[in-house]
Amino acid sequence: MFVPLVGIAGLATAVSLGYHSMSPTGQWYGRTFTGLPAGSEKLALTFDDGPNDPHTLRLLEVLAKHEVRATFFLIGEYAKKRPDIVREIAKSGHVIGNHTFSHPNLIFASSASLKSELQQCQDVISEIVGEPPRLFRPPWGGRRPGTLQIVRSLGLEPVMWNVTGYDWKGRPADYVERKIHDHVRGGDVILLHDGSHAQFGADRSQTVIAADQLIAHYKSKDFEFVTIPEMMKSVVSN
Repeated sequence: MFVPLVGIAGLATAVSLGYHSMSPTGQWYGRTFTGLPAGSEKLALTFDDGPNDPHTLRLLEVLAKHEVRATFFLIGEYAKKRPDIVREIAKSGHVIGNHTFSHPNLIFASSASLKSELQQCQDVISEIVGEPPRLFRPPWGGRRPGTLQIVRSLGLEPVMWNVTGYDWKGRPADYVERKIHDHVRGGDVILLHDGSHAQFGADRSQTVIAADQLIAHYKSKDFEFVTIPEMMKSVVSN
């Protein structure tokens, strides 16, 4: 009986550690920003895995149309490939964050590899726009004990999310919208994707459509769209 029980306990521990490592709102391995208390009239749109041609540029047109600023967590190697898109994001008044250089799962990354991924991304973006990012989002949300300590040692603040549209699966815009509508309570950090870690040039046309309709919907209900730094200031001021 003892061996099977040990095996079950080990499996339970592994499952628990895996959940803690990937849960976007979990705080077990260090504090991360996941939004404001429910009921706030502020929402933050965030986009991962860009820059991406042409959909990041189309998304920027949608955001400009609605006079909304968002936060973009960029992959360093894509930024290096298309610095013109990165400059356009910054020129349009949006906030740029670090999403590592090559989008590895940081659960399996050594400390040296993590530092290299972060610093390479910092250097690329800084060279393009003149200043390094201050925000960081781990690919897939993956982290482990010690990960966020290293992140903060490089002057980065970790940012997660509490609402997602599951658009990385290539779902239609109406599916993405429903997923977000089901979970928005106010004060949310919404995760969408203008690119894909799997390939540059991924089709994110449905995300662009969904973003357009989501912004119109929530603005009609008197929600205010803000950047992550603006949302963070609300926490401090309160």
